[in-house]
Amino acid sequence: MSSPRLFDVHTHVQFHAFKDDADLVIHRALDVGVWLVNVGTQQSTSENAIKLAEKFSESLPAEASTKAGVYATVGLHPIHTEKSYHDAKELGSSNEALEFTSRGENFDYEYFKKLASHPKVVAIGECGLDYYRLEPTTKKKQSDTFIKQIELAQEVEKPLMIHCRQAFEDLIKILSDRRSQLNGLPGIIHFFSGTRDDAKKLLDLGFSFSFGGVITFAQDYDEAVKYIPLERITLETDAPYVAPVPYRGKRNEPTYVAEVAKKIAEVRGEPMEKIGSITTANTLKIFNIKV
Repeated sequence: MSSPRLFDVHTHVQFHAFKDDADLVIHRALDVGVWLVNVGTQQSTSENAIKLAEKFSESLPAEASTKAGVYATVGLHPIHTEKSYHDAKELGSSNEALEFTSRGENFDYEYFKKLASHPKVVAIGECGLDYYRLEPTTKKKQSDTFIKQIELAQEVEKPLMIHCRQAFEDLIKILSDRRSQLNGLPGIIHFFSGTRDDAKKLLDLGFSFSFGGVITFAQDYDEAVKYIPLERITLETDAPYVAPVPYRGKRNEPTYVAEVAKKIAEVRGEPMEKIGSITTANTLKIFNIKV
């Protein structure tokens, strides 16, 4: 398809949960006009996001190779900056039913800079702050790592894919202090869970927001969905996690982003076609994707 009908800005089909059928899942999405961005969470998942995107590149000159509907981001998730929780859906484990703890990863600026130069890489992240399951001593490392990724995004002139959980005050301060380093389209606050005031401050900084499957079964996000201008909203699944109604309890996948679009249309009282076309246009603009 030469242009997308819907765009899943934040998914993880490169994760272990899709080890047996990643290509099939992506083809299923592309067949119904859903384009997608596989989001890196550390070195290995960033590399794998690029490898998966490369499979769906057309045999065209370098400047055209960003077409075909599958893209990647590269970055270090805040929970992976220190010894941290993982689940088997992300990296697998000796017993795939078990959650486990892995060693932390230091952010290698030059390594991620090299990854970021790939034409299918559209953003830096997911990066940010996560104070859930946090040891107090890890705040500084999360902050330092986030700042390095802001600097990288500025250098390579690509937007940020931001993760924030229970840390909006600190996140907004870091971004406000570095407003001059943010590019013209600074990026997306993924799976936004902040307050209306948080949203206003982030809007003032130029950020857009993505909403996922949780909005189909929880009303907590309705106010934000109504408040944020449609020109600043994008769609996501965060697959394999948080599948929307009517797929709750199943592995999430990019095709299900249609249910998110339907719910946003319902909450805002606007046509589904309008939600699809405007959120897709927003995404193409943020990621500088030409179709």
